[in-house]
Amino acid sequence: MGITRTTPRTSGSAVPGLVLVAAGVAVAMAVSLVQPSVSALTVAVLLGAVVANVMTLPQSMTPGIKLAGRRLLRLGVVLLGLKLVFQDVLKLGYEILALAVVAVVVTFVVTRWLGRVLGVSEGLSLLIATGFSICGASAVAAMNSVREQDEEDVAKALGLVTLFGTIAMFSLPALYSLTSLSPAQYGVWAGGSVHEVAQVVAAAGPVSGALAIAVAVKLTRVVLLAPMLAAVSFAERLKYPATGQRPPLVPLFVLGFLAMAAVRATGLLPEVVLTTATFVDNVLLAAGMFALGTAVRLRSLLRSGPAVLLLGLLSTVLITVLVLTGTVLVS
Repeated sequence: MGITRTTPRTSGSAVPGLVLVAAGVAVAMAVSLVQPSVSALTVAVLLGAVVANVMTLPQSMTPGIKLAGRRLLRLGVVLLGLKLVFQDVLKLGYEILALAVVAVVVTFVVTRWLGRVLGVSEGLSLLIATGFSICGASAVAAMNSVREQDEEDVAKALGLVTLFGTIAMFSLPALYSLTSLSPAQYGVWAGGSVHEVAQVVAAAGPVSGALAIAVAVKLTRVVLLAPMLAAVSFAERLKYPATGQRPPLVPLFVLGFLAMAAVRATGLLPEVVLTTATFVDNVLLAAGMFALGTAVRLRSLLRSGPAVLLLGLLSTVLITVLVLTGTVLVS
């Protein structure tokens, strides 16, 4: 089965749809500003879903929404590379770095296997495995840019990663008092298992001394987004060696992501540039998340059945227990 578009190309002005997306982004950013522990990306996905479920969007909105959900989103993934500080990641030590890599790979592979066992579609299990093992909604969207799936499957994956990431965000601080972990160990646990970066911040924030290491561990997982996307793209090329449907060996936006990470590693960029780039990146990613959120249909998510919900639960429990066990063993 090749890479297919699930919706026809549309013509017309992108302005109406982009105006709607901009309004959604403004609200999401405002909510995140008032409540920093809440990810603007999560709010944007939820807003898009609310809009799509309480009203029927006119066809004139489609070009702008698709532009935001594809091109703007890919630009956001490129700028995400500027958030990576390789020096902070390397300071963690090879044991913690190895733990992060193992957690991502094992969670991705086992989630794919569990998806087959539970009868979840291959495309949906791929998106869930990517989002839950690496960095939540951004990873789901990036993987969909490499191997485009049905819009309903993308919406389900986004809904699941938001749901279970939020549960983990509140559960880990509550469970911390029941463990004998040090603040540094808790930081490794939170950074290695919670889905979104903002959710990691919210989960680690209540424990003094845990936040910095949690963010560094989380960014280690984000680094792995590029090689995973490249690996999936390479696998697609092997499946379709003689057709014109083959994706590029390494998608252009993945190369852009790596290039931005390399630029950040030079240490030459002034703080004002990094601050501005971070803001622009958040806006672009929020725009993409809002656009993808408009594909979320509550009835469809509810109809997804217990198998899909169980897959999300098992994947979350897997990475949480795996990282906790690894943290205790290597610390």
